Amino acid sequence: MLPAWLPLAVLDATQAPSFEALHGELLRQWASSEVWRLSYGLRSVIVKRGTDTQSGEASSYQRFVVPLGLPAPELRYAAEGVIVLEDVGRVTLEQEPTAEGFVAAAGLLASIRTAVVDGPSDFPPARVKELADRIGRITFDVSPLVEALTRLQQEEPLGVVHGDFVPKNLVTDGRRWTAVDWPLAYTAPHLSDLYTLIRDAVALGHDRGPIVARYVEAAAADPFVVDRQLLVGGACFCLLALTFVVEEGQHTIPESAGWIDPLLAELADLVEQLS
Repeated sequence: MLPAWLPLAVLDATQAPSFEALHGELLRQWASSEVWRLSYGLRSVIVKRGTDTQSGEASSYQRFVVPLGLPAPELRYAAEGVIVLEDVGRVTLEQEPTAEGFVAAAGLLASIRTAVVDGPSDFPPARVKELADRIGRITFDVSPLVEALTRLQQEEPLGVVHGDFVPKNLVTDGRRWTAVDWPLAYTAPHLSDLYTLIRDAVALGHDRGPIVARYVEAAAADPFVVDRQLLVGGACFCLLALTFVVEEGQHTIPESAGWIDPLLAELADLVEQLS
């Protein structure tokens, strides 16, 4: 049965005569989001309803995706936490986690990161201490991260950070790759998106080298700077992930409580490398 909250825009986008004529496929149902693929004949759209951290996708589209022309699904409708999006493909990198797919995703990320954005950064150095205090379980000195982020902010341009650049959010139609799920997007000089992409690739047994090389080539970036942006980005990713788990995740995703200690260990290792 289709959800009762579907907007009439779905009928306009699919040209279906009624909701009863639609075919619905539930793609995701968490406490903070519900995602459907709705189709009529050859026409299909993605419909999402989000709460909490998942409710800001329309704002991310207005601030980043639309004005910068980022590689994301076209936004067809947005109101009251519900959005209707172009259906950009049925296969994710999570479903087919090939080495070639990860390399292609690095090229996709370069097209996002090279879009010019103005400051100030959404992740200033002061936010490191703020998040560490909110987490309340960090027993090591995070000042090396503060110092490294300060240098990056002074020396490198800001870019858009997708905020959840992981295989489940990288979709292909067989011709092109697209990044989906943008509610967590923000601006920063680090490369947490590339860090999470490599993190998942290595966990699957892929080599990080070609992924980094593809990003460096596509973004025309300095590999030494990219290495520093990766360390800082990885540490910032851990801080945000820990904050989410401590403040929200334990209530909406009970198993996320088991992520805390591994994330703390990962953060400590990255900060030590920055020392």
